[in-house]
Amino acid sequence: MSRLLIVVDMQNDFVDGALGFEGAETIIPKIISRISEYEEAGDDIVYTLDTHGKDYMQTQEGRKLPVPHCIKGQKGHELVPALKSILEGKRAFEKPVFGSLELGNFIAENRGKYETIEVCGLVSNICVISNAVIARAGDPEAEIVVDRELTASFDQKLNDETMDVLAGFQVKVTGA
Repeated sequence: MSRLLIVVDMQNDFVDGALGFEGAETIIPKIISRISEYEEAGDDIVYTLDTHGKDYMQTQEGRKLPVPHCIKGQKGHELVPALKSILEGKRAFEKPVFGSLELGNFIAENRGKYETIEVCGLVSNICVISNAVIARAGDPEAEIVVDRELTASFDQKLNDETMDVLAGFQVKVTGA
C-alpha cells in the first residue's frame, strides 16, 4: 500500500493575486518539503487547480464571490513559481468548484491502493476541506490526513474551526 499527496490550489491568485492573503506564502516551503518526502518514498502526488472561464461573474460562484480569480490562461491560474517545476508531470485536476469530483472518481477507481491520503494547500476552510471530504468518500478505508502546517486561510478562526470539522469527519489533523 502506498500514500497519495493531494496539493490543493497552490495558485498565484490564492497567494499574492486576487484572493491572496498574508501568510499563504508561508506554507510553500513546507509543501515543497512534503512533496520531496513523497517522491523519495515513491508515493503518488497529484494537484488541483481552481479553474474558471471568462464568464466567471455569471456563474453561481461568481455571483456569491464576485472576485474574478483563477481564470484559465491568466497568471493567477498558474501554480506559484516555487511549485511549478516540482509538480510538472504530475496529474492535475482542474475544478470549476471547491471540490473535484474528478479527483474523487480517481480515488474511488484506486480504492484500496492508498493507505494514507494527505491533503494540503489552499484555502483550508473552502477547497482543502472540500477535497478532504471527497477523498474520504472516494476511499472510506484510507486514512485521510491534513497537516495544519501545510494549509492556511485568510481567517485564522475559520482555519481552526475547519480543523475541528475535519476531525469530525474522521480526518487525522496533525501539526501545531
